[in-house]
Amino acid sequence: MKHKKIKINLAKSAGFCFGVKRAIKIAKQITTSDLRIEMLGPIVHNEDVSREIEAGGVKTVKSIKEGKKRALLIRAHGTPLKTIQKAKALGYKIIDATCPMVKEIHKIAINMEQKNYRIIVIGDKDHAEVKGIIGHLEKKALVIENEKTVPTKNIKKIKKACVVVQSTQNTRTVEKIIVLLKQSIKDLKFFNTVCQTTRTKQTEIRTMPLENDVMFIIGSKNSANTKRLYEISKSINNKSYWIQSDNDIRKNYLIGYNNIGITAGASTPDSTTKKIIEKIRKLTAKAK
Repeated sequence: MKHKKIKINLAKSAGFCFGVKRAIKIAKQITTSDLRIEMLGPIVHNEDVSREIEAGGVKTVKSIKEGKKRALLIRAHGTPLKTIQKAKALGYKIIDATCPMVKEIHKIAINMEQKNYRIIVIGDKDHAEVKGIIGHLEKKALVIENEKTVPTKNIKKIKKACVVVQSTQNTRTVEKIIVLLKQSIKDLKFFNTVCQTTRTKQTEIRTMPLENDVMFIIGSKNSANTKRLYEISKSINNKSYWIQSDNDIRKNYLIGYNNIGITAGASTPDSTTKKIIEKIRKLTAKAK
């Protein structure tokens, strides 16, 4: 009896986005500096990348301290303005690796606040990117995580508002929230700041689970964009697995399946994806 050939389908958009590539490049370039390079958290949300950057000499710290010859590397997600001001006051040199798309969100929010618009951010309130956005504003912003958390009664009091979006949000969730906000706020300016890479990845992940028997979504459990990809995939194909490395692959994930779909979050290195594909090929070869 002949076995059907296993087909592995890798998403075209799998892996690093522009902002992540840029941040990693900056981090690697500055390791030759005679300054002590520090970061307040990982450069991007991926453990393999973080280990590589730290091995190169960039130190992750919980707080910044006064001292000579120190530099603070701002992560791809950005950081609140107060953090930058404090670092400068302590004598740090600032090396900004904030994704340009995220910096654009900062500019929009700051500009619209100056025009007296209440700023609403659609995003995860505890995510570094969202903290960075609201940390550049003078007044308190309203953060909405999903359509279920829209404060209907409170937003009716808002006369004019500007909405920006965490760059890795689920585009359909954003659409649902905007519909609800428009019902209560007459003067609503909406800037859809979900980045193009996120949109492309989400477009692919809405069709791949239909075309494949099983799906693997690769990325850190701390990665917001990977989480969205997994949630979308799981809602379409229950045989969707969120994995971080080849060690997470189980033989029973593959038994009886011929078409295997794979995508990877924006912070996932190609090397991780290649190892996972190799592991899948070995396991499926043994199963024949």
